[in-house]
Amino acid sequence: MDTMNLVESLFRWVHVVAGILWIGLLYFFNWVNGAFAATMDADTKKKVVPELLPRTLYWFRWGAAYTWITGAVLLVLVYYHSGIVFEEGGWNVAAYVAIALTFLGVFIYDALYKSVLKSQANAGFIVMWILASSAVYLFDMWAGFSFRGYTIHLGAMFGSAMAFNVWYRIWPAQQQIITAIKHGQAPDGDLAALAGMRSKHNTYMSVPLVFAMISQHATWAAKPYYLSIVVLVGWLVVRMLYEKSKTVKGF
Repeated sequence: MDTMNLVESLFRWVHVVAGILWIGLLYFFNWVNGAFAATMDADTKKKVVPELLPRTLYWFRWGAAYTWITGAVLLVLVYYHSGIVFEEGGWNVAAYVAIALTFLGVFIYDALYKSVLKSQANAGFIVMWILASSAVYLFDMWAGFSFRGYTIHLGAMFGSAMAFNVWYRIWPAQQQIITAIKHGQAPDGDLAALAGMRSKHNTYMSVPLVFAMISQHATWAAKPYYLSIVVLVGWLVVRMLYEKSKTVKGF
């Protein structure tokens, strides 16, 4: 038996199932629950929110954790161990800097949205697209990553930012929001805005992330600018779906 192949298969299985759980709930929050919650009066929220959201957020945050952990393991096993991350060359300073950017870039993103981009939705859209596109070019031209390498690292960068948002921005804010509603108090508006904004960011990042996961043999896209276009198109589709979600009504 090929032990390594077995291990990779098991981690892929957990990765995909956990990802379905996480992203499915993300879309539920953004395209279903948000519009529904707006229809509830204070008494209904006091009854529904403390019962529904803690259960939902449990699966949401642990789905995020297991997706990220298994994804990181697969990155090591499939890409680093085999060397397919590189088009040419190999491990050098540029490669290590690119990997550091993949996993630490979240702190650049977080700092920008805690300061200059905090209330600049449209500017943030453009800035984040430019930064994501720049990262792809850096992975390709400077670090020498292959198409498969720079595509999966863009996905890992988005996934890391999304998991960070879940555990360090959305979940802490939601704990305080749920507690306030449970006690009949008005939630802190800044916390609600923070949780909502970061959840929306995760929704936008999730679409190109899925492309990065499933497009490893999409040879038509084997140019950095194609991946930039994929990110832009994915984000525009998410925007359209947000608009569509506003028109879906209950009975």
